[in-house]
Amino acid sequence: MHALRWPLLTVLCLTALPPAVWADEEEEESIDTIVVTGTRSGNLVRDEPIRVEVLPEEEIEENLTVQPGNLSTLLSELGGLHIQSTAPGLGGATLRMRGLSGRHTLVLQDGLPLLGAQTDAFGLLQTPPLDLARVEVIKGVGSALYGGSALGGVLNLASRAPGGESEMLLNRSSRGATDVVGFFSGPPIAGLGYTLIAGAHDQSREDLNSDAWADLAGYRRYTLRPRVFWEGDAGQSVFATVGFVDEDRYGGTMPRRTLADGSAFRDSLQTRRIDGGMTMHFNITGDHALDTRWSATRLERERDFAAQRVEDRQTTAFAEGTLSGHSQGHKWLAGLAVQYEQLRSVDAPDAQFRYVVPAIFAQDEFSPSDLLTLSASARIDDHNEYGTFFSPRLSALLRPQPDWTVRASIGSGFAAPTPVMEEIEATSLLALLPVDEARAEKAMSYSVDVQWQEDNWEINGSLFGSQIREPLTIRSALQPGRLELINADGPRRVLGAELLVRYVNGLLHVIGSSTYLDVTEAAPGGGRRDSDLIPEFAAELVALIEDEDRGRIGVEVSYTGRQRLFDNPYRSVGRPYFEISALAQIKLGRVAVFLNAINLTNVRQTNFDPLLLVTPSATGERITDVWAPLAGRTFNLGVKLEL
Repeated sequence: MHALRWPLLTVLCLTALPPAVWADEEEEESIDTIVVTGTRSGNLVRDEPIRVEVLPEEEIEENLTVQPGNLSTLLSELGGLHIQSTAPGLGGATLRMRGLSGRHTLVLQDGLPLLGAQTDAFGLLQTPPLDLARVEVIKGVGSALYGGSALGGVLNLASRAPGGESEMLLNRSSRGATDVVGFFSGPPIAGLGYTLIAGAHDQSREDLNSDAWADLAGYRRYTLRPRVFWEGDAGQSVFATVGFVDEDRYGGTMPRRTLADGSAFRDSLQTRRIDGGMTMHFNITGDHALDTRWSATRLERERDFAAQRVEDRQTTAFAEGTLSGHSQGHKWLAGLAVQYEQLRSVDAPDAQFRYVVPAIFAQDEFSPSDLLTLSASARIDDHNEYGTFFSPRLSALLRPQPDWTVRASIGSGFAAPTPVMEEIEATSLLALLPVDEARAEKAMSYSVDVQWQEDNWEINGSLFGSQIREPLTIRSALQPGRLELINADGPRRVLGAELLVRYVNGLLHVIGSSTYLDVTEAAPGGGRRDSDLIPEFAAELVALIEDEDRGRIGVEVSYTGRQRLFDNPYRSVGRPYFEISALAQIKLGRVAVFLNAINLTNVRQTNFDPLLLVTPSATGERITDVWAPLAGRTFNLGVKLEL
């Protein structure tokens, strides 16, 4: 395999860069005063007709010490988002938003699809959070502005600007994980500044129940991402970035061990990714602006699954230009975009595809009064394989009282078939038959959100639903060991509710959230059934005492309810479980020492049932789907240095 490799020496040399000059501490922003970029309008959070959830830098900092190497713990803090294990033999994970598949969530970094048009099971696990300024989440069909990749919603990761403090973070876990991450920032000079994040991460294979199988997959990963920012005197700006990821991941049977039947099983994945992107903003007149975005991603993978070895190369390219303006109470934009996706594999030719999708879109926001804002957006995508799609969305923001905000939204969208399916990622591309008869999915979603905010309290409630017509699903083919991608006979339906309560009083921060989901699909024999691996009810309560100069201490309690399990020989419904975690950090000048105790209740799936199957599945899988934690009780100790 042609590999893009960068040795550990490169990462270590970066730590020898001269210390950056740190900027003065800025006044802490409230969430309502953050400007949202993921909706394209550039509004404050409180002025967005579309419900946008924002995780600010303060909350990111509270969570990044738990898992400094990836985003899974951080994103779990947001209601309606569920990190679901995929490719369980290698520890993969995908982000499910309001009960929809992970392939339906578009992940952007600074507004660019640098992880590809569809994030695979490892993209979020290869993204350290140390350089994030905020996380923006737009739930529901987002195709009206972002096309077929955003059927379930949009996640935008906004990075920190130059001029902040440079930091180093070192972490060690009791389950064999080591993380070394550095963030470096230079002060802007003549409008030009830079940031850089680099990381080295290592996880040993861990067999926690002594059955010769690696419950926790091992990996060695190196990441590097420089960014350049420029701002002109007339409001123009340029942002550019490149990124590199080099990871070797390995699971299966432990070294020099065999399973009960005397066999050994190999499961490994090599990933090499390089990406680059640029955004530009120009003020044409006082009321009009031109914005452009470009990005390209090249992903090379080599997967070993049992006796199969498959190499593939995925290429994504994206370009977009928008013209925006405002006049007489209207705030509008219109744009053109084109997206290119290609997967090539000599070993798995049946999985190959090449998509070219040009599009045109527009959005208009109108505020007839201070109490009401209306928004309408629409997009037309011309897919080279699946035809033309029209995706509209309507939203409204109402402020009946100073402390109350009501939002309502309805929209539709589409998603084209691709091999980025959880069942395929659990095995290999060789399992997939040619995608000849599958049709694009079409969806509609709606939501009503109510917010009350006064003094130290904030309460948000949401009711939502969605329906995917002709949903894509995987079934066993007549050929042994092969899978086929088809459209299910009936729609996939989601009904749900979310509740978020936030209380802040001095040093005390308390956040409670809960999500209820009723997700059903057509049953093979007729009628309907609950969809699998989706908790019906989930809740979390966090209490934190934080002093910016001294540190923080907190407790987190989470509950995961029952979830339907398919093809599991041990049970058909997963057992509910509680997890309790404790977090502590003490600051000593520019040094912060942290100690976290995660999952003190020691919940592990292998405490309920075996992970190993008695006999391999039809496609060669040796373990069940993962529906509960695999690591159990874990401690991690580390230090963060302000340079």
